[in-house]
Amino acid sequence: MNQPSIGVAIVGTGFGQKVHIPAFQVHHRTHVVAVYHRDLAKAQAIAQAHSIPHACQTVEEIVALPEVQGVSISTPPFLHYAMAKTVLQAGKHLLLEKPTTLVASEARELLDLAESKGLVTTVNFEFRCVPTWLRLAELLAEGYVGNLRLVKIDWLVSSRADASRPWNWYARKDQGGGALGALGSHSFDYVAWLFGEVKQLCARLHVSVPERPDPESGQLKPVDADDVCTILLELADGTPCQICISAATYQGRGHWVEVYGDRGTLILGSNNQKDYVHGFKLWGSQKGEPLTEIDIPAHLEFPRTFEDGRIAPFIRIVDRWVQGIDRGKSLAPSLQEGLYSQLLMDLTHQSNKTGSWVKMP
Repeated sequence: MNQPSIGVAIVGTGFGQKVHIPAFQVHHRTHVVAVYHRDLAKAQAIAQAHSIPHACQTVEEIVALPEVQGVSISTPPFLHYAMAKTVLQAGKHLLLEKPTTLVASEARELLDLAESKGLVTTVNFEFRCVPTWLRLAELLAEGYVGNLRLVKIDWLVSSRADASRPWNWYARKDQGGGALGALGSHSFDYVAWLFGEVKQLCARLHVSVPERPDPESGQLKPVDADDVCTILLELADGTPCQICISAATYQGRGHWVEVYGDRGTLILGSNNQKDYVHGFKLWGSQKGEPLTEIDIPAHLEFPRTFEDGRIAPFIRIVDRWVQGIDRGKSLAPSLQEGLYSQLLMDLTHQSNKTGSWVKMP
């Protein structure tokens, strides 16, 4: 009842305004004390709209505030490393959006820095907090499917299908754009969480929309960030895993995870194209019986849901961050899991470049 409240600063005001600010303002242990935008006038407008005391235009100003104990970063990926390093060097706890960084060496440096300073880190791999996914994890742990035979993941959405959608950082590989960073980073994390470590992989990355119009001039600019990824994984236990991701598929089937074993089958999926959290259902079958929908136990359900499905699981991510701060130890998903996902992304790029299987180091 008397646990202290944690002062949080928000860095990144796109996803930050839609998900981070409302979640931190709802959580019983956190309060938002500062917000960053490189344009001070915009920072002030956002602060006023959400009753946030401080508006800052540099991360250095943010971490200099004594009321700030932790910083939540949801800027584009190419800004993560420098911003997160500033936060950690200032002795503040860190909550970071995925993908973690641009390359694994940056993620490793951030992890080492956090550990050397005794700081708690969390990465927003929110599928670990969605009720249907938690039930899938329970059933797998109970041996529902038996020994794994095949894992198949399809994540087919239409967010980048329209070629008239304006060019921005998402179109640039060197800035962390593309479907691999946006979606593949999640898939690599939940593969490790649900099924174990990866032994090797083979991947192809494709750009199906090679040009997009500049938002100011309207002239077409080149796109080199992938919008389609096909990835084969061999897990440590030898199980084959197939991942097919596309952000450019009109009427794509949505997000599905199929798990086949020698005792049974589990299918988790959602065809919701507008909200990537709302809509998941889980089906199961054993001994060749027909698939039937599996009920989700009350203890896994969200205590409260929101129109934006991303808020409820993010509140659970915030809760893990807060628990970690209380205990003085990072809880999964932390920068450790962020590093693992980033390493698999690096290996995916390597495999795509060489056209060969790449072993996990």
